[in-house]
Amino acid sequence: MARDGRTPARLVGAAPRAAFEITFDGRPVRALSGQSVAAALWAAGILAWRTTRVGGRPRGAFCGIGQCHDCLATVNGRPNRRACLVPARPGDVVTTQEGHGRAGLDA
Repeated sequence: MARDGRTPARLVGAAPRAAFEITFDGRPVRALSGQSVAAALWAAGILAWRTTRVGGRPRGAFCGIGQCHDCLATVNGRPNRRACLVPARPGDVVTTQEGHGRAGLDA
């Protein structure tokens, strides 16, 4: 903050909304209006929410623009959602996606 009390938020007249909660693997995560699911997870210190099909290696956000598919997560029961592109909404349920994201489905 500048000595005169100016902040970027004040300069543009921003009025952030109150934080809300989503859950990740059953634990509460704080999210802010306008954040993607990936941004909310990162802000909570969660860096991985998917494992690879071969080897089960952890993955999270890589490119941040929906091109690489490393950030795939299961959001509200829907697998293969790009967490960097999905806006966080109050009450969202995010779970770690293992492998191809089709566990329990006849594919």
